[in-house]
Amino acid sequence: MSTELSQRHLRTFIAVSSEESFTRAARRLGVSQSAASSQIRQLEATVGRTLLSRDTHSVELTPAGERLLSYAQQITAMMDEAILSARDLPHRERVRFGVSEDFAFTHLPDFLEQLRRELPHLEVVLSVELSATLHRQLRAGELDIILAMRPRARVDSVSFASHELFTEALVWVARPGFDLDVEEHIPLVLYPRPSVTREAALDLLEREGSAHSTAATSTSLAGLRAAVLGGLGIMPFARSLLPEGTVIIDEPRLPTLPEVTFAVVTRNPATRAAAAVASALQRHSPDLRTRRPAGAAGRD
Repeated sequence: MSTELSQRHLRTFIAVSSEESFTRAARRLGVSQSAASSQIRQLEATVGRTLLSRDTHSVELTPAGERLLSYAQQITAMMDEAILSARDLPHRERVRFGVSEDFAFTHLPDFLEQLRRELPHLEVVLSVELSATLHRQLRAGELDIILAMRPRARVDSVSFASHELFTEALVWVARPGFDLDVEEHIPLVLYPRPSVTREAALDLLEREGSAHSTAATSTSLAGLRAAVLGGLGIMPFARSLLPEGTVIIDEPRLPTLPEVTFAVVTRNPATRAAAAVASALQRHSPDLRTRRPAGAAGRD
Protein backbone atom coordinates (compact mmCIF):
# COMPACT_ATOMS: atom_id res chain seq x y z
CA MET A 1 0.00 0.00 0.00
CA SER A 2 1.39 3.41 -0.97
CA THR A 3 1.82 5.93 1.84
CA GLU A 4 2.10 9.01 -0.40
CA LEU A 5 -0.72 11.50 0.07
CA SER A 6 -1.52 13.67 -2.92
CA GLN A 7 -2.30 17.33 -2.17
CA ARG A 8 -4.98 17.23 -4.88
CA HIS A 9 -6.66 14.22 -3.23
CA LEU A 10 -6.53 15.85 0.20
CA ARG A 11 -8.09 19.08 -1.07
CA THR A 12 -10.86 17.12 -2.77
CA PHE A 13 -11.45 15.20 0.47
CA ILE A 14 -11.69 18.46 2.46
CA ALA A 15 -14.09 19.96 -0.09
CA VAL A 16 -16.41 16.91 -0.09
CA SER A 17 -16.34 16.81 3.73
CA SER A 18 -17.22 20.50 3.94
CA GLU A 19 -19.95 20.50 1.29
CA GLU A 20 -21.30 17.05 2.28
CA SER A 21 -21.87 16.55 -1.43
CA PHE A 22 -19.72 15.32 -4.33
CA THR A 23 -21.68 17.52 -6.73
CA ARG A 24 -21.13 20.77 -4.81
CA ALA A 25 -17.51 19.91 -4.05
CA ALA A 26 -16.78 19.18 -7.71
CA ARG A 27 -18.40 22.45 -8.75
CA ARG A 28 -16.30 24.37 -6.24
CA LEU A 29 -13.09 22.67 -7.34
CA GLY A 30 -13.86 23.08 -11.04
CA VAL A 31 -13.76 19.34 -11.82
CA SER A 32 -16.35 16.78 -12.83
CA GLN A 33 -18.23 14.78 -10.22
CA SER A 34 -16.70 11.56 -11.55
CA ALA A 35 -13.22 13.05 -11.17
CA ALA A 36 -13.93 14.01 -7.56
CA SER A 37 -15.30 10.52 -6.83
CA SER A 38 -12.25 8.95 -8.44
CA GLN A 39 -9.88 11.05 -6.32
CA ILE A 40 -11.68 10.02 -3.13
CA ARG A 41 -11.50 6.33 -4.14
CA GLN A 42 -7.76 6.70 -4.81
CA LEU A 43 -7.28 8.38 -1.42
CA GLU A 44 -9.21 5.60 0.31
CA ALA A 45 -7.05 3.05 -1.47
CA THR A 46 -3.93 4.85 -0.25
CA VAL A 47 -5.18 5.01 3.33
CA GLY A 48 -6.69 1.54 3.27
CA ARG A 49 -9.90 2.69 4.95
CA THR A 50 -13.32 3.96 3.92
CA LEU A 51 -13.29 7.70 4.62
CA LEU A 52 -16.77 8.74 3.51
CA SER A 53 -20.11 7.02 4.02
CA ARG A 54 -22.25 7.67 0.96
CA ASP A 55 -25.88 7.13 0.09
CA THR A 56 -28.30 8.76 -2.34
CA HIS A 57 -29.07 11.60 0.08
CA SER A 58 -25.95 12.37 2.08
CA VAL A 59 -22.20 12.09 2.46
CA GLU A 60 -20.79 11.67 5.97
CA LEU A 61 -17.34 11.15 7.44
CA THR A 62 -16.49 7.73 8.85
CA PRO A 63 -14.38 7.52 12.04
CA ALA A 64 -11.30 7.10 9.86
CA GLY A 65 -12.40 10.10 7.79
CA GLU A 66 -12.85 12.23 10.91
CA ARG A 67 -9.30 11.42 11.98
CA LEU A 68 -7.80 12.06 8.54
CA LEU A 69 -9.68 15.36 8.07
CA SER A 70 -7.76 17.08 10.87
CA TYR A 71 -4.43 16.02 9.36
CA ALA A 72 -5.53 16.91 5.84
CA GLN A 73 -6.42 20.45 6.93
CA GLN A 74 -3.10 20.86 8.71
CA ILE A 75 -1.12 19.48 5.75
CA THR A 76 -2.81 21.71 3.17
CA ALA A 77 -2.54 24.73 5.48
CA MET A 78 1.19 24.14 5.85
CA MET A 79 1.52 23.76 2.09
CA ASP A 80 -0.27 27.06 1.53
CA GLU A 81 1.82 28.75 4.17
CA ALA A 82 5.04 27.39 2.68
CA ILE A 83 4.14 28.73 -0.77
CA LEU A 84 3.13 32.14 0.59
CA SER A 85 6.26 32.32 2.72
CA ALA A 86 8.48 31.66 -0.28
CA ARG A 87 6.52 34.09 -2.44
CA ASP A 88 6.37 37.03 -0.02
CA LEU A 89 9.09 39.16 1.50
CA PRO A 90 10.74 37.44 4.48
CA HIS A 91 9.17 39.76 7.07
CA ARG A 92 5.64 39.77 5.61
CA GLU A 93 2.86 37.40 6.70
CA ARG A 94 -0.59 36.93 5.23
CA VAL A 95 -3.83 36.02 6.96
CA ARG A 96 -7.13 35.08 5.32
CA PHE A 97 -9.64 36.78 7.62
CA GLY A 98 -13.40 36.23 7.34
CA VAL A 99 -15.78 38.71 9.00
CA SER A 100 -19.57 38.85 9.18
CA GLU A 101 -20.83 42.02 7.54
CA ASP A 102 -22.20 43.58 10.73
CA PHE A 103 -18.62 44.18 11.81
CA ALA A 104 -17.48 45.18 8.33
CA PHE A 105 -19.91 48.11 8.38
CA THR A 106 -19.42 49.12 12.01
CA HIS A 107 -16.34 48.31 14.04
CA LEU A 108 -14.04 46.60 11.53
CA PRO A 109 -12.33 49.76 10.18
CA ASP A 110 -11.26 50.80 13.69
CA PHE A 111 -10.06 47.29 14.47
CA LEU A 112 -8.04 47.09 11.24
CA GLU A 113 -6.43 50.41 12.09
CA GLN A 114 -5.40 49.00 15.47
CA LEU A 115 -4.16 45.85 13.77
CA ARG A 116 -2.02 47.88 11.37
CA ARG A 117 -0.39 49.64 14.31
CA GLU A 118 0.27 46.43 16.21
CA LEU A 119 1.21 44.24 13.22
CA PRO A 120 2.47 46.61 10.52
CA HIS A 121 3.81 43.84 8.28
CA LEU A 122 0.62 41.79 8.21
CA GLU A 123 -1.21 41.41 4.90
CA VAL A 124 -4.95 40.90 5.43
CA VAL A 125 -6.99 39.06 2.78
CA LEU A 126 -10.51 40.00 3.85
CA SER A 127 -13.72 38.04 3.16
CA VAL A 128 -17.15 39.36 4.18
CA GLU A 129 -19.98 36.82 4.27
CA LEU A 130 -22.84 35.46 6.34
CA SER A 131 -21.65 33.70 9.50
CA ALA A 132 -22.77 30.26 8.33
CA THR A 133 -20.85 30.72 5.08
CA LEU A 134 -17.73 31.81 6.97
CA HIS A 135 -17.84 28.69 9.14
CA ARG A 136 -18.13 26.53 6.02
CA GLN A 137 -15.21 28.30 4.34
CA LEU A 138 -13.08 27.83 7.46
CA ARG A 139 -13.88 24.10 7.49
CA ALA A 140 -12.94 23.93 3.82
CA GLY A 141 -9.54 25.47 4.49
CA GLU A 142 -10.33 28.64 2.54
CA LEU A 143 -9.90 30.94 5.57
CA ASP A 144 -7.45 31.04 8.48
CA ILE A 145 -9.62 32.88 11.01
CA ILE A 146 -13.20 34.13 11.23
CA LEU A 147 -15.13 36.60 13.37
CA ALA A 148 -18.75 35.49 13.20
CA MET A 149 -21.89 34.47 15.00
CA ARG A 150 -21.60 30.98 16.40
CA PRO A 151 -24.26 28.64 14.97
CA ARG A 152 -26.69 27.26 17.52
CA ALA A 153 -25.86 23.67 16.52
CA ARG A 154 -22.10 23.54 17.00
CA VAL A 155 -19.89 20.45 16.91
CA ASP A 156 -16.61 20.80 18.78
CA SER A 157 -13.59 19.52 16.88
CA VAL A 158 -9.89 19.24 17.54
CA SER A 159 -9.44 20.75 14.08
CA PHE A 160 -10.58 24.21 15.24
CA ALA A 161 -10.12 26.54 18.21
CA SER A 162 -13.08 28.76 19.17
CA HIS A 163 -13.02 31.68 21.63
CA GLU A 164 -16.21 33.48 22.64
CA LEU A 165 -15.92 37.26 22.35
CA PHE A 166 -19.30 38.33 23.68
CA THR A 167 -23.01 37.55 23.74
CA GLU A 168 -25.43 40.01 22.15
CA ALA A 169 -29.21 40.35 22.30
CA LEU A 170 -31.17 40.24 19.06
CA VAL A 171 -33.89 42.87 18.69
CA TRP A 172 -36.62 43.70 16.19
CA VAL A 173 -35.76 46.74 14.07
CA ALA A 174 -37.84 48.88 11.71
CA ARG A 175 -37.90 52.34 10.23
CA PRO A 176 -38.86 55.18 12.60
CA GLY A 177 -42.62 55.41 13.04
CA PHE A 178 -43.31 51.95 11.57
CA ASP A 179 -46.84 50.84 12.48
CA LEU A 180 -47.24 47.10 13.02
CA ASP A 181 -50.83 46.23 12.15
CA VAL A 182 -52.12 43.87 14.85
CA GLU A 183 -54.65 42.40 12.42
CA GLU A 184 -52.04 41.36 9.85
CA HIS A 185 -49.25 38.81 9.74
CA ILE A 186 -45.93 40.09 11.05
CA PRO A 187 -44.03 41.15 7.90
CA LEU A 188 -40.42 39.99 8.01
CA VAL A 189 -37.33 41.21 6.17
CA LEU A 190 -34.74 38.42 6.23
CA TYR A 191 -31.56 37.07 4.79
CA PRO A 192 -31.95 33.82 2.85
CA ARG A 193 -30.70 30.57 4.34
CA PRO A 194 -28.24 29.95 5.84
CA SER A 195 -28.59 32.78 8.34
CA VAL A 196 -28.30 32.66 12.12
CA THR A 197 -30.70 35.56 12.70
CA ARG A 198 -33.25 34.23 10.20
CA GLU A 199 -33.40 30.85 11.93
CA ALA A 200 -33.60 32.47 15.38
CA ALA A 201 -36.52 34.69 14.36
CA LEU A 202 -38.51 32.04 12.48
CA ASP A 203 -38.04 29.38 15.17
CA LEU A 204 -39.22 31.83 17.85
CA LEU A 205 -42.31 32.98 15.95
CA GLU A 206 -43.31 29.41 15.14
CA ARG A 207 -42.90 28.32 18.77
CA GLU A 208 -44.98 31.30 19.92
CA GLY A 209 -47.62 30.65 17.28
CA SER A 210 -47.26 34.18 15.91
CA ALA A 211 -48.66 34.65 12.43
CA HIS A 212 -45.91 35.90 10.13
CA SER A 213 -44.93 36.15 6.49
CA THR A 214 -41.81 37.07 4.56
CA ALA A 215 -42.11 40.54 3.08
CA ALA A 216 -38.62 40.73 1.58
CA THR A 217 -35.37 38.79 1.36
CA SER A 218 -31.98 39.89 0.12
CA THR A 219 -28.45 38.54 0.13
CA SER A 220 -27.10 42.05 0.76
CA LEU A 221 -27.37 44.40 3.68
CA ALA A 222 -28.16 47.26 1.29
CA GLY A 223 -31.20 45.36 0.05
CA LEU A 224 -32.47 44.55 3.55
CA ARG A 225 -31.93 48.08 4.78
CA ALA A 226 -33.80 49.47 1.77
CA ALA A 227 -36.71 47.10 2.43
CA VAL A 228 -36.90 48.11 6.09
CA LEU A 229 -36.59 51.84 5.41
CA GLY A 230 -39.21 51.43 2.67
CA GLY A 231 -41.64 50.15 5.29
CA LEU A 232 -41.93 46.59 3.94
CA GLY A 233 -41.42 45.00 7.32
CA ILE A 234 -39.20 44.41 10.34
CA MET A 235 -36.04 42.37 10.77
CA PRO A 236 -34.02 40.77 13.60
CA PHE A 237 -30.65 42.33 14.32
CA ALA A 238 -27.91 42.49 16.96
CA ARG A 239 -28.70 45.35 19.36
CA SER A 240 -25.35 47.13 19.12
CA LEU A 241 -25.07 46.83 15.33
CA LEU A 242 -28.26 48.42 13.99
CA PRO A 243 -28.24 49.45 10.31
CA GLU A 244 -28.15 53.19 9.79
CA GLY A 245 -31.60 54.82 9.90
CA THR A 246 -33.31 51.93 11.70
CA VAL A 247 -34.63 51.83 15.26
CA ILE A 248 -35.60 49.14 17.76
CA ILE A 249 -39.33 48.53 17.64
CA ASP A 250 -41.11 48.08 20.97
CA GLU A 251 -44.32 46.17 20.30
CA PRO A 252 -45.99 43.87 22.89
CA ARG A 253 -47.12 41.55 20.10
CA LEU A 254 -43.51 40.71 19.24
CA PRO A 255 -41.82 37.96 21.31
CA THR A 256 -38.37 38.61 22.78
CA LEU A 257 -35.62 37.35 20.52
CA PRO A 258 -32.79 35.19 21.90
CA GLU A 259 -29.17 36.17 22.35
CA VAL A 260 -26.43 35.20 19.92
CA THR A 261 -22.76 34.55 20.55
CA PHE A 262 -19.98 36.17 18.55
CA ALA A 263 -16.78 34.17 18.45
CA VAL A 264 -13.36 34.12 16.85
CA VAL A 265 -12.50 30.74 15.33
CA THR A 266 -9.19 29.55 13.89
CA ARG A 267 -7.94 26.33 12.47
CA ASN A 268 -5.96 24.22 14.93
CA PRO A 269 -3.03 24.67 14.91
CA ALA A 270 -3.44 28.28 13.85
CA THR A 271 -0.92 29.98 11.64
CA ARG A 272 1.25 32.53 13.41
CA ALA A 273 -0.59 35.37 11.65
CA ALA A 274 -4.05 33.97 12.52
CA ALA A 275 -3.03 33.51 16.16
CA ALA A 276 -1.88 37.13 16.28
CA VAL A 277 -5.18 38.38 14.85
CA ALA A 278 -7.15 36.17 17.28
CA SER A 279 -5.21 37.62 20.20
CA ALA A 280 -5.87 41.16 18.97
CA LEU A 281 -9.60 40.44 18.61
CA GLN A 282 -9.81 39.21 22.17
CA ARG A 283 -7.94 42.26 23.48
CA HIS A 284 -10.21 44.65 21.59
CA SER A 285 -13.47 42.72 22.07
CA PRO A 286 -15.09 45.49 24.23
CA ASP A 287 -14.73 47.90 21.29
CA LEU A 288 -16.43 45.45 18.92
CA ARG A 289 -19.77 45.67 20.74
CA THR A 290 -19.92 49.39 21.51
CA ARG A 291 -23.13 50.67 20.01
CA ARG A 292 -22.82 53.62 17.66
CA PRO A 293 -25.67 56.12 17.47
CA ALA A 294 -25.22 56.72 13.75
CA GLY A 295 -23.48 55.25 10.76
CA ALA A 296 -23.92 51.69 11.96
CA ALA A 297 -24.85 48.81 9.74
CA GLY A 298 -24.75 45.07 9.93
CA ARG A 299 -25.43 41.71 8.47
CA ASP A 300 -26.25 38.14 9.46
